Amino acid sequence: MHLRRIGEGFSRTRNIHSAKSSSRDGRPRAELVLITGLSGSGKASALKAFEDLGFYCVDNLPVELIPRFAELAMQSAEIQRTAIVVDVREGSALEKLPGILKSVRRMIPTKVLYLEANDAALLRRFSETRRPHPLGTNAPVKAALQEERKHLRSIRALADLVIDTSKFNVHELRAHITEQFKHAASDKNILVSCVSFGFRHGVPEDADLVFDVRFLPNPHFVPEFRPLTGRHSRVAKYIRSFPQTQEFIKRISELLVYLLPHYIEEGKSYLTISFGCTGGQHRSVMIAEEVGKHLRKAGYRVKIVHRDSPK
Repeated sequence: MHLRRIGEGFSRTRNIHSAKSSSRDGRPRAELVLITGLSGSGKASALKAFEDLGFYCVDNLPVELIPRFAELAMQSAEIQRTAIVVDVREGSALEKLPGILKSVRRMIPTKVLYLEANDAALLRRFSETRRPHPLGTNAPVKAALQEERKHLRSIRALADLVIDTSKFNVHELRAHITEQFKHAASDKNILVSCVSFGFRHGVPEDADLVFDVRFLPNPHFVPEFRPLTGRHSRVAKYIRSFPQTQEFIKRISELLVYLLPHYIEEGKSYLTISFGCTGGQHRSVMIAEEVGKHLRKAGYRVKIVHRDSPK
């Protein structure tokens, strides 16, 4: 799909994004993105991109509920950045959207993203998916697209950003939307899972990176540590007492802090890092906890999971 920036709309988007994106307490300020456009132009892929950016996303929200939804977003501490899809599936109610949008913009900073594509690209996509056009099956898809363009003409005129997706693929579209709508705070918008496991129980299938920590001294052979796990302070202190442990944690943490921005740049929204020892009770548990702490200090969202502890 190919991007076509519409001069006036793109300028307005640039101005909007130059404003401060965070509230005084450090949270992203409330904002609403309304995604609309032609059927088959990539609205579902766009919505997934916003979901990866941390937006609360809703597909096909009835237009009458948009003001209430915006009000809830303004009041909620959990729902700040929101994105909704509204299109011709709304039927005749879509005619109310320009007026509703005008009132909503007085409540919450709102941007309209309009997606379109040329007839050849849209006809090809409908042929590939074999899905009917939302306006019905009584007329050819090309005629339905022409009718849809008429229905959406007034809404397109309100758009802050218009994207022609004719020559973009799904990944390119999502990457472009991410670049346009990410905030400074979302530069580290990736969920990192630090997982401990035991090799005797198998390597986690969803692991992106696997580190073998069986080279570290094993607390299992210390009788008083055997019934405990790597989360216990005495066990952690024992493992940490060896120079190779501290060196490993330092080097791996530095490597991951270097790698994560590159994964984010490639569009990855989550990364699973697995640390394995023999049984998954002591060394891997302690290392997952320690590396997770370092990544949190670096500003990343981290989830720590101990798959095999306790067994």
